[in-house]
Amino acid sequence: MNTYIALLRGINVGGHKKVPMAELRELLANSGLKNVQTYIQSGNVIFQSMVDDVNALEKSIKQSIFDHFGFDVSVLVRTRIQLKAIFDTCPFTEEKKVNSYFAMLTEIPNKDLVKEASEKTYENEEYAIVNDCIYFYCDKGYGNAKFNLNFFERKLKVGATSRNYKTMVKLLSLSQTND
Repeated sequence: MNTYIALLRGINVGGHKKVPMAELRELLANSGLKNVQTYIQSGNVIFQSMVDDVNALEKSIKQSIFDHFGFDVSVLVRTRIQLKAIFDTCPFTEEKKVNSYFAMLTEIPNKDLVKEASEKTYENEEYAIVNDCIYFYCDKGYGNAKFNLNFFERKLKVGATSRNYKTMVKLLSLSQTND
């Protein structure tokens, strides 16, 4: 059985797309996922499944949420091993890493688009696009950053969802108990 982390984008933000975590856990368990856990209200789900196809898992979770709650949600599924590799590959110093965001992409973007997007810079903001993740650091805090996910999604022509360092650490910790 494989351990996975599903990252849902845009739920429980500003009163929109409300998804109670207890209800989500029950829904996903009833859909065949095992040992379903959630972490905080922003759509982090740790689970196990015999299914090896992450695309199939993403579609299944997305459809279950749509059927039950009545709205579309972007779902990105990664194995624990993939999430750990993303975390460990962070190019920043440890000091910056602990204040960084990890924007996981739905796929590895085209190299020409990465080059084009990388030309845009803002003072006090650093980012690196490595494979299917954008590592982002802003010394004034994420909420004060000029860059945002929409910029990168538009430029790279991929979907994305981000998590901060503390959330990444917690997801890796919670998913380790399932190994």
